[in-house]
Order: sequence, then C-alpha cells, then structure tokens
Amino acid sequence: AELYGDLQRLETLIDEYYEAQSLDPQRLPMIRDRLLSLLKTTQLHQDLGIAEVTDQSIQTFLSVADGYLCELKEAQIRDGLHILGECPQAQQLRDLIISIARAPSYEQRGLTQALAEDLELDFKPLTESLQTPFRLSAETVSICQAIKAEVLLAGLRKCLIVGDVIEQLELYSQLLVDALIQLEERRSPLPPLKRGVSLVAESGGVKLTQTTKVLTWIEKFLLPALQKTEQEITHLLRGLNGQYVPSGASGAPTRGRPEVLPTGRNFYSVDIRAIPTETAWDVGRKAAEILIERYTQEQGEYPKSLAISIWGTSTMRTGGDDVSQVLALLGVKPLWDVPSRRVIDFEILPISLLNRPRIDVTVRISGFFRDSFPNLVQLMQEAIAAVSQLVETEDDNPLAAQVSQDIQYWQKQGFSLDQAITRSTYRIFGSKPGAYGAGLQGLIEAQNWQTDTDLAIAYRNWSCYAYDQQGMGHAMPEVFQQRLEKLDIILHNQDNREHDLLDSDDYYQFQGGLAVAARALTGKNPQLYFGDNSVPSNPKVKLLSEEIRKVYRSRVINPKWIAGVMRHGYKGAFEMAATVDYFFAYDATTHCGADFMYQGIADHYLLDPTVQQFLETKNPWALRDMTERLLEAHQRGLWSNVSPETLDQLRAIAHQAEGVIEEK
Repeated sequence: AELYGDLQRLETLIDEYYEAQSLDPQRLPMIRDRLLSLLKTTQLHQDLGIAEVTDQSIQTFLSVADGYLCELKEAQIRDGLHILGECPQAQQLRDLIISIARAPSYEQRGLTQALAEDLELDFKPLTESLQTPFRLSAETVSICQAIKAEVLLAGLRKCLIVGDVIEQLELYSQLLVDALIQLEERRSPLPPLKRGVSLVAESGGVKLTQTTKVLTWIEKFLLPALQKTEQEITHLLRGLNGQYVPSGASGAPTRGRPEVLPTGRNFYSVDIRAIPTETAWDVGRKAAEILIERYTQEQGEYPKSLAISIWGTSTMRTGGDDVSQVLALLGVKPLWDVPSRRVIDFEILPISLLNRPRIDVTVRISGFFRDSFPNLVQLMQEAIAAVSQLVETEDDNPLAAQVSQDIQYWQKQGFSLDQAITRSTYRIFGSKPGAYGAGLQGLIEAQNWQTDTDLAIAYRNWSCYAYDQQGMGHAMPEVFQQRLEKLDIILHNQDNREHDLLDSDDYYQFQGGLAVAARALTGKNPQLYFGDNSVPSNPKVKLLSEEIRKVYRSRVINPKWIAGVMRHGYKGAFEMAATVDYFFAYDATTHCGADFMYQGIADHYLLDPTVQQFLETKNPWALRDMTERLLEAHQRGLWSNVSPETLDQLRAIAHQAEGVIEEK
C-alpha cells in the first residue's frame, strides 16, 4: 500500500523525533507540536485505541505508532483490476510476483523470508512483531558488502524496528524482481547480475542459497505461469462451444498456493471427506487460542459464547480453517484415517489438557457451505451435541450449562424431553433450504429501513433455520434469538489478503447482520473481532473497528488504489461506489465507522476535482450514488460532525450528476 499524504509526513516526523532525542533534544518541543497538529488531522491515535495524545502521552503514542505505520505501509492492496486474457505489465507485474512469492509454500521459503535467512537476520518477516526493536549485526553488514547491496545496507542502517527492516527487504525484492523481469524480456538466461543488484548464488564467498532458489523458481515457473493468460479467452470460448477445458487446482496464490496458476482452467476444489485437514486444524487451533487470549486480556474473564460465520469458498481455499477453529473452541479435535487422511471421528479433549474453559459456539453457515459440505455440518453438530452432554462445571463448560437450562425452559413451554433436547442443542444456523444470503442487501440498497430493529428482523428471518445432523433445515426463530441474546463475541475470519472486508457485501451482511441482530435484542454490540488467517503460520485477531480503519487508510483513500481503479473507467468508478456502499452498510450494522472516515471519503472521492471529473465523465451514476450515500449517512446520524459547507457541496454534486445522467 505504501504511505501517502499526511501519513507519510507523520512517519517523517516520528523519525525526526527519535533522531532529535539523541542528537538535538532542543528540537523536540517543535517536532512534538507539529506531531500533535498532524494527529488532529489524521486521527491516527484513534486507530491505536488512544483517546487523546498530549505532551505527556506522546511517548506512549510513538511506541506503537511507528509499528502501525509500517503495517499500513506493507498492507497488500489491489492495484487496478484484471483484464481477461491480459497479463499485468511493468510495476503491476512486479508487485503481483512479489505478493505471490512472499508466501512460503511446501517446497520453499517466501522471498522476504529467504532474504532474511541469507542475510542472517535474527527474525522471521512473516511472524515477527513489527514493533520489535532491531539492531544491525556485523554479520549482516558483511554479507551486504560482499554481495554489493549498497542500497539495502544503507536502508538497514536506518532501521529501528523490525517493521523498518521488512520495508527494506520488500524494496530490495522489488529491485531483484525488476532485474529478473528485464532479463526475461531480453530472453536471456539468468546470469550473474551486476548493476548493483546481485542474484548470484555466490559472491565474494557469500552464498545467497535460499534467495537464489526463490528467484530461480520465479523465473522458471511463476513468471511464465502468470504470462500464460491468453488461455483465459481460449478456454472460455472452448467451454462455451461445449468442448473440454483442462482442469487445475483452486485456491489463493498469495497464501502459498502457486499451483493454481496458470489461470483460465476449469478449477477443482477438495475432497470434502478430508476436511478439515491437519494443516487447517493447526491454523484453527492457533486462531482459537489467540482469540481467547485477546478477549481475556481485554475483558478480564474467559468468553462463554461466540458466533462465527463460515463460508464455503474460504473452506475450499483453506481446507477448513474456520471449522477447525469451531472445534478447537469447543475443545474437540478431529481424528484422521492415516492412509487416506480423511476425517473419521473426533476426540473430546479434557479440560486439563485445554487449560481453559470450552466456548459455546453458534455457527452461521452460508448457503454454499450448506450445499457443499453436509459432512461438516454433521461433524460440527455431533461435536456440539457430545460436548453438551459432558458432566463438567458451568465455568468449564458453558455450552452444557446453557443446554441444560434451555431444556428446562422448552419443557415448560410444552415440548417433550426429546424435542427440548433437540431445540437446546441447535447451534448451526443458515438461510432457508434452497435460499442464499443474509437478507440485508436489498434493504440497504433501497434505503428501506429506519432503525436497527428493521435490519435485525430481516437478518433473523433469513438466518433462523437450524440445521441438524442430517443437514435438514428447520425454522427456529425463537431458538436463534436465544443464541443471539447470549453472545460475548461475534467473529469473522478472512483467509487471504487478495481482497478486504470492504470489497464485498457478504462481509457486512454476515458479520454486520449478527451484530445488529444481537444489538437490537440486548442494546449493545458483543465484542466484534476480525480474524486474519492470511499467513497460516501466524494467525492474528483484531477488533473489527481496527481492521476497518486499516482498510480505510491502506486502500480506501489511498491515492495508489484510486489511481489504479481510475485506469478502468466505468468499472473503476463502480468499484469506488461499491466501497462506499459497503463501508456505510458496515457502519450501519456494527457502528464501527467514524466521522473522519466519511469526511476522508468525501475529500478523496467527491471533493477532489480530478476524481470528481473522472466520475462525472466515466460513470455519473456512481458519482450520484456516492454523494447520496454520504448524505444518507448524515441523515441517519452515522456521520454527525460535518460542516454545512460540505453538505451543500455534496448536494450540489448530486444535482449536477443527475443533470449529466439525464443528458445521457
């Protein structure tokens, strides 16, 4: 994503502040004043959970802000859109190669990981905290000098934290891949490079073994596979003509699945009987423990109940990370048949081994997951039923305690014991059999709602079908409401960074739907978390508000992303409008937006003369819709702190866009 505008200026000021602390302390008050002034503009301290930065608290802010700016800078965002049958060129091709080569696979290390190992850096770029202090070693200096990497060495000498080092590794990777692409364009074999960038396996007695291995793989496999995009159109035409289309694997190439390339093939998925895989179990188990640890640190107690949405597409890509996390939260481990690696049963782990309570998990499955993975619905429901029957204390097993309480409730309502047990153990919900979605998109698009209750009713009506061990769905609105009333946490995971939660309406419909439905019943949001499993070896969890702000800063108002979509005319303008819609809808359902974010969208999309002219020329419908959406946010109280002048400007732009549309 890189930094831009005020964020870039803020990073420069932080560097100046640290430099002045050791070299010229008299400059500190002046730099501090400039920092505080810039913070009022960027509101960056809010991202870090700091209410206000003062002269006294600025040191606390600086200790975390530097790492956060590195995280924003290194965030992966899309640069434009793919054009069918065309391979990206120049900088877009280089960045695409790096985003794929950065992820390690079962065959080799990732590119920055290989560089760090060859340079004898004492951390792993994909897993180390960005805020970890860094000290340049004599060994690394010697290696850089031996391979004549003067630019890299100069950058490393200025690094104070690991985040700074990762930036230098990324910049050096760009030089390496640029040089490799230029060699490929000249159709020459990969020779020892000079010109200040070395790809050689040995230089001055120093071996860059791992880096050379990755670069050779890029040259021999990745680059040719990416360039083979002509078959996208060729195979599309063959398919439309009823002819055979070659098959290929599916998945996210930036998550260690380069075998999905080249594109343009009839992709296949997974053996559903082998889900969750042992690798997915490892990721899900780690993600569950990280989630529980964060909640416990913030709230001072273990969570008792949680709701999570699970999608079929992510399950295919990951082999079942989300399902594994559900099982791990329950304290259940899958058992595999060794020869076939298929799941044949599960094992209930004792509390003494878990070293924590079990969690009462409610699962909201997508329609595609329901249709594609009936075996996983059965596995999760059987695990839930088994855990609910354990004889354990209420503190150790909130699920069993809640089920026991609910059985008594339903019996008092006139149901038999068997019926009461069945209702009390329902934890897997979805849309009506044969239906898909969560029911909010139509209301949001048509502005056909007034309060949280309107959105909550729509979501509950769409999501209240409980699925049993046979995969049959039963309308259970009262049972679903019981589950919503008890939630401590609402979680949604993302398995790759090839898109973000403001790229699709599904994110706000599923997680936002759960949030607004729970809030309408209880008057407050449960704790809303976003799980980032894009690096399987290092799953992370954030507050949803933290992730939305990261996406807002790294992509939504990033001039680099805006310029990328502007290359695509009408469709690029549509992408901008969709982003505004999804941000508004997420805020409406979760209340995780902020006034400065609406103002930033207005400034960068609608009040910027260049972007406004682009929208008016290429897609006046998008221009009108975005202005109307921002005005709606103000009317609904989601954007309250806005000047009358800004509102007048937006109304004028909407009126002007309407006039252009009428002329067309």
